[in-house]
Amino acid sequence: MSTKKIKSFAKVNLALNVTGKLVSLHKIESIISFINLYDLITIKKINNTNHQIFFSGMFSKNIKTNNTVKKLFNILDEQKLLDNKKFQVKIKKNIPQQAGLGGGSMNAANILSFLIKKRFIKFNKKKIIKISNQIGSDVILGINPTSTILTSRNVIKRFFKCPKFYTLLVRPHFGCSTKKIFSGVKKFTKPKFNNPKKSMFGSKFLTNQDNALEKIAFLKYPKLKKIKSILENLKTPLFVRMTGSGSVIVAYYQSKRDCELANVQFKRKFKNYWCITSKTI
Repeated sequence: MSTKKIKSFAKVNLALNVTGKLVSLHKIESIISFINLYDLITIKKINNTNHQIFFSGMFSKNIKTNNTVKKLFNILDEQKLLDNKKFQVKIKKNIPQQAGLGGGSMNAANILSFLIKKRFIKFNKKKIIKISNQIGSDVILGINPTSTILTSRNVIKRFFKCPKFYTLLVRPHFGCSTKKIFSGVKKFTKPKFNNPKKSMFGSKFLTNQDNALEKIAFLKYPKLKKIKSILENLKTPLFVRMTGSGSVIVAYYQSKRDCELANVQFKRKFKNYWCITSKTI
């Protein structure tokens, strides 16, 4: 098998509400897009007794041994779904960790999707969901990376040809622990997205939404609140919102020019922050 390359795109939560709690996990609903920021995965089948997984790139440091990709292959091997086939996987990490961009989960999702498409494994929809959930709750979202609404009933509705936004992403010198942020949730929101519509991806609707985890993250990390305030005053974005449980704050623009100007202005003041422009796909 020749080496194949896969783009593993980052996801952003355009809006997010916490609607309740199950035994160990919180129930959420979210409006999700993917952006043109990606980890680059190369994968090939090898003659070896073990899988080989390597990470490189700016955000490859401190990745746990028991990472999402390792978990995926462990599950597939334990259930003997790969018929003893082994793979070498190299991942160039361009997506920061603990950022709310789902980098690790999307890596696992894209590799699983690749193995299914190339018929190394044969799964029905039910099996895909089961395996994905064993790795992480948001892995299933990356199986088909397109505009998605996750309802509080855990129903996933995908949409195509939705409005596009130019994005300015800023990450301070720290990440946010998902577990730590969710531990601060004390109030739940009444579900708003249980009747998902394409119009929910429009700026008019999104401007009036929130990320319910922002208040918790801002209390724990006041610097995030400051970043949001600064971004809100750069070239008048449509809206500014933290993605996931943080720590990345995203400003959304209609105009590419405004987005790029805001990027220049921000970098002029905060030269050492990770700050990039992208676009929803």
